Amino acid sequence: MRGQKDYALNEVEKISSIHDMLYKAKTEAGSNIAFRFKKNDSEIVNVTYKGFYENVIALYAALKKLGLDAEHIACIGENSFTWIEAFLAGLISDGVFVPIDKDLPEDDIIHVLNHSDSEAVFFAPQYKELFLRRSADIPNVKTLISFGEKDEENGVLSISDLIDEGKVISKKDGFTLPAEGRDQNILKLLVYTSGTTGLAKGVMLSEHNLVSCIYYGLQVSTVYDTCLSVLPYHHTYEAVCGLLVSMHKHSTICINEDLMSVLKNLSLYHPSYIMLVPAFVEVFYNRIQKQIAAQGKEKKFQKGVKISNGLLKCKIDMRKKLFSDIHKAFGGRLRKIVCGGAPIRPEIGEFFDNIGIDLINGYGITECSPLVSVNRDYFNDPDTVGVKLPCVDIEIRDTADDGIGEICVKGDTVMLGYYKNEKETEKALIDGWFYTGDYGKFNEKGQLLITGRKKNLIVLNNGKNIYPEEIENYIMGIDEVTEVIVLGEKDESGEEKSLCAEIYMEDKIPEKELIKKIKEVLAPLPSYKHIHKVIIRDEEFPKTTSKKIKRKY
Repeated sequence: MRGQKDYALNEVEKISSIHDMLYKAKTEAGSNIAFRFKKNDSEIVNVTYKGFYENVIALYAALKKLGLDAEHIACIGENSFTWIEAFLAGLISDGVFVPIDKDLPEDDIIHVLNHSDSEAVFFAPQYKELFLRRSADIPNVKTLISFGEKDEENGVLSISDLIDEGKVISKKDGFTLPAEGRDQNILKLLVYTSGTTGLAKGVMLSEHNLVSCIYYGLQVSTVYDTCLSVLPYHHTYEAVCGLLVSMHKHSTICINEDLMSVLKNLSLYHPSYIMLVPAFVEVFYNRIQKQIAAQGKEKKFQKGVKISNGLLKCKIDMRKKLFSDIHKAFGGRLRKIVCGGAPIRPEIGEFFDNIGIDLINGYGITECSPLVSVNRDYFNDPDTVGVKLPCVDIEIRDTADDGIGEICVKGDTVMLGYYKNEKETEKALIDGWFYTGDYGKFNEKGQLLITGRKKNLIVLNNGKNIYPEEIENYIMGIDEVTEVIVLGEKDESGEEKSLCAEIYMEDKIPEKELIKKIKEVLAPLPSYKHIHKVIIRDEEFPKTTSKKIKRKY
């Protein structure tokens, strides 16, 4: 947040392809640690960029021998080093990589395999039984490749065996590396959006899309030497902005094995940056606030902020020392949290700025590979999602009186379309412009603000447009509120006349007390944005596999 003035773009080395990016990493930083991860729950394995490159090339060579170098290959499983090996081998091949959400219901997994025309699938061991049992339902899948042991009886191959075989193949005369100069604008990564069976759309991304996201993303916002990789790899946010961007920067990627291990792994790996969604940041913020309160250190913390801000005016930064206990909880080296997926409450952005950790909010959508805009390290306002990537144009269309309209994007990160779905493609892509379905506007500094999803818009019978996410953000500022959804309250004629807040609290407080707190936090808003009815839930809201609340359930 410090230094509210835009500045020159970061210098970034150009890359022509994913293989070129990987080859450069091996050549320029071969002995650097590329990946760190736990083996057998305790032993830490380090893999260099040279070692990783050799494994990926070997897997590519083995797939080529199997005749799979130009086919659609799916992959499903929890985050792991092996998943990443499969991912990069798929990207440097002439084929198409299809990541599948590991939390999908069984029938949805089968649907994605069939709809994507996958002929092979990499999988974590727990999926073997499913694929063998449902083999008749996936007739196009000819090759099963396990992240675990091979099963000769059932024709299941092992990825480790393929890599060993590929290392022999890649050293033989006549073996050729992935060709440079191939068409960069054809399908390379096929990512299915959240949805029920038959409704999930396959987003078609090209190698040019991915390379553009890496190159131009780093121009706007850099990363550092070590990251903790937390979010699911089947999402483009972590797969592209996390893994691929970090590889091009030659950073060390520390693989977090499960969500329960995040705090432990922050202390273990001492990352300098991490990519998260707002829900994670909320958890960190709330936990720290509770610890400060429990220790009776509120006044001490505020005094530290006052001293720190005074020193910063003199260009003296003591935040890491003044708030050393908090930094220690994050591993002691954390400089930056990159956050995307939803707006961040202003007080959270201010808090992280006060303690000396950059909270960098951005905006992305799968259809844009996924990055559209991101805040800059020294031109950062977490209330916004930053400035657009240099390779895209953004227009706000169908604006209302307040300047808010639908965000439309055109440029190098915009998808090719939806796989085998011309109808949805024609609705979303018009003259090269992608209609995101998100509403927003630019501020006077050229930073983009997101106000909400088009499909969530509430239109009251007095003609006022309500973006429920804005009001939800205010209500989430109440300590006891864990989850909230704001809905339109309909009258007898079916028109939405007022607003209702449905709320879940882990630690419940009396309804009267909750209503009083809601009135207090919403006081700055105009009366038509106030809540007229409150429903208290006994359990959490149903969620998608990406842990977003299902607004219509």
